[in-house]
Amino acid sequence: MLVTFTTDVFADITMFEKDAHTMLKMMGHSGTIPSAILAEDVPAALNRLTAAINSENASLLIDEDKGEDEDTNEPVVSLANRALPLINLLTAAANKGCNVMWK
Repeated sequence: MLVTFTTDVFADITMFEKDAHTMLKMMGHSGTIPSAILAEDVPAALNRLTAAINSENASLLIDEDKGEDEDTNEPVVSLANRALPLINLLTAAANKGCNVMWK
């Protein structure tokens, strides 16, 4: 299933449910789909997400074996790369004081 994040000041972001759920948990949200974050709560959610991503990156530097998917020999896309569009959406929403919704 796909999850689409929307706000009035940024293009919609669509991602796989598993990744969206992980990032919602990192933001301190329950992970409920559909749901929303009120404008006044967006900066805190953004800070929690970026802190969690930075922590994840630090742990990956220690364990550098995760360079390729063993089944397909394709490079693994890091969570930080998957989160970047959502971080940009949250940043725009925080700057303009807009709600963020997802379904």
